[in-house]
Amino acid sequence: MPGSRTGRPPVQRAARRPAPRPSAPENPLRRLRNRARKAWDRPLTAYYLILGGSLLIIVLGLVMVYSASQITALQLSLPGSFFFRKQFLAALIGGALLLAASRMPVRLHRALAYPILAAAVFAMALVQVPGIGMSVNGNRNWISLGGSFQIQPSEFGKLALVLWGADLIARKQDKKLLTQWKHMLVPLVPVAFMLLGLIMLGGDMGTAIILTAILFGLLWLAGAPTRLFAGVLSVAALIGVILIKTSPNRMARLACIGATEPRAGGADCWQAVHGIYALASGGIFGSGLGASVEKWGQLPEAHTDFIFAVTGEELGLAGTLSVLALFAALGYAGIRVAGRAKDPFVRYAAGGVTTWITAQAVINIGAVLGLLPIAGVPLPLFSYGGSALLPAMFAIGLLIAFARDDPAARAALAMRQPRFGRKRAGGSRAERVPRRWNTMRRRASAARPSGER
Repeated sequence: MPGSRTGRPPVQRAARRPAPRPSAPENPLRRLRNRARKAWDRPLTAYYLILGGSLLIIVLGLVMVYSASQITALQLSLPGSFFFRKQFLAALIGGALLLAASRMPVRLHRALAYPILAAAVFAMALVQVPGIGMSVNGNRNWISLGGSFQIQPSEFGKLALVLWGADLIARKQDKKLLTQWKHMLVPLVPVAFMLLGLIMLGGDMGTAIILTAILFGLLWLAGAPTRLFAGVLSVAALIGVILIKTSPNRMARLACIGATEPRAGGADCWQAVHGIYALASGGIFGSGLGASVEKWGQLPEAHTDFIFAVTGEELGLAGTLSVLALFAALGYAGIRVAGRAKDPFVRYAAGGVTTWITAQAVINIGAVLGLLPIAGVPLPLFSYGGSALLPAMFAIGLLIAFARDDPAARAALAMRQPRFGRKRAGGSRAERVPRRWNTMRRRASAARPSGER
């Protein structure tokens, strides 16, 4: 091959590669969906959803309790902030319970199952003792603590059933006894029926429905066969039908489903109809915080069972959808914690708490919307009532502890460091970890050649 003029062999040039074709622009909706999917799959998503969602529900509930209870307090010759102050005190105590539950190890939660169950059964039995128990709105499920403070032990029965039932099923699963139907039902179902009987002695069918939902949730998570699950459900449904048929008050509540007039079919549907009026008058963005009309004596129990109706009137459709979204996020996070847990107790307890919160929210909101009979249960974490708020906040602390206990979440929390560094173990103030930009600069300077500036 002839050489070039310089005497060097000619340089052989590589064949040119074809220019890459420009990729088609990604669909914005698909890109947004991919980002959302990555965000949902992060290890700490459930932890932040439970913590943030529950705190937002509690804070918004305090605001709405203050707004909805002012007129009721003034009608009773009490200060306008009377019910708000009691709810705020309960929220502070519940916050301490939530923090304690979120920091407890799982073995301590399991150790508390039997003491909480025994205390709940004892307190629920005291309700029926003359001179100790008291009736509120026709239900004898309260114990007076002196002054204006009362406690409803049946609310703590929900927490007791969740913890004790989860511990019982987990121990039976470890011994491989859940394959036998008698170990699946005994003693879980008899103890649950005992709690239901103590509640129904006071006439509180709404709380009994929530306990039944928790029982079915535990059986479902334990893998009960369909025929066994259907058998227990049939027995519970038969008992429920008998209890409704034998009570004119419950029959009247059933007749008010979908009512549009205060007197529907001879039943007094005043509360149900005015709840619909409150929601309808709110519009998209509501009449403004504190500007509700229905709370001025038209809507009974405006700050307890029907606080969702006042929320719709004052904050409109935007406010009610926000509340629904918060409960949906809380339910999703609870299901995710239960689904990813490897510890049987954690799975059953997380599933029981999620069933409790979501079922109670659905029953309360369904009653306000006129889709379900009025069961007399508060909106969890939102309505007025310290007896309902305290065990619910402890249960949220359980979910937070379980979400933190996930191996991926624990690793993600361990990798989190302060933005500007922290002290080394046993080091002085001058021996702090260098800041991030200083560390990167040192690495870059160390990688340069010796003669480069």
